[in-house]
Amino acid sequence: MKKPLIVIAGPTACGKTGLSIKLAKLINGEIISGDSMQVYKYMDIGTAKATKEEMNGIKHYMIDEFYPDEEFNVTIFQKKSKEYMEKIYSENKIPILCGGTGFYINALVNDNDFTETENDYTFRNSLYKFAEDNGAEALHKKLEQIDPESAKNIHPNNIKRVARAIEFFELTKTPISKHNENEKQKTSPYNTAFIILNMDRAKLYDRIEKRIDIMVENGLIEEVKKLLDMGYSEDLVSMQGIGYKEIVPYIKGECSLDYAISELKKATRHFAKRQITWFKRQTEGLWVDLSVQSEDEALKTIENYIKELGII
Repeated sequence: MKKPLIVIAGPTACGKTGLSIKLAKLINGEIISGDSMQVYKYMDIGTAKATKEEMNGIKHYMIDEFYPDEEFNVTIFQKKSKEYMEKIYSENKIPILCGGTGFYINALVNDNDFTETENDYTFRNSLYKFAEDNGAEALHKKLEQIDPESAKNIHPNNIKRVARAIEFFELTKTPISKHNENEKQKTSPYNTAFIILNMDRAKLYDRIEKRIDIMVENGLIEEVKKLLDMGYSEDLVSMQGIGYKEIVPYIKGECSLDYAISELKKATRHFAKRQITWFKRQTEGLWVDLSVQSEDEALKTIENYIKELGII
């Protein structure tokens, strides 16, 4: 019998965190963050981590696990998340995977195999250096030449994933897109309830802009400055995350605060759009429109769905 797994996914700022905590209270669940940035210590405001008060006593995993200069990737995420799932199962609770990093979520849900290739850190670091010297677009063009399908799906600014795709091809002579397609054909080892939250685009964009204004009020600029003062380079993969790379130029005196915030809002809107596109293409499940349902109504819809699947 397959073990249960609930996924709450969707674009940034759509309300995943609050709803997942309410769901966890309702069904005796614990939450694993499916976010590639919340895993880093000291990066709280820019990653929109739930506060202790917001967590409302619900245990959260894959938050504050690594320092900003430590290696973190989908393989590490998958391994640690599976360990936490076993711990949650052992306590007769249900794991709720909550986040917007679709690549990480699918890797866990489908138990994708990332272990068959070795890592070549020297080659990977040379790609990071190439991007640093020549720009992210130049590195992305390298990927386009060997794996156009991956190049279409990976944003040029995601240097970590671009480099990994090039490294995979270097090691296996197989495009990682082909490998991922093969992995997608696998049947999930879990009884998965996949819930994707969404809302009217204009409403979502308004929520994004308001949330960023609140982040700035709550100390986002100070958080980024503190990270730089602690010695964390702006070139780190963690510091290239949305919410950090847009603020660094302001701190360095290269642009105004208004311009930095405007760039952050624009980048976040584009990111949300890409997330929605990704989930529409990659996943099947229950889509919940929070433009037409309140949070409580959505919670009832989700409860009925997971009952139908025999999870509760």
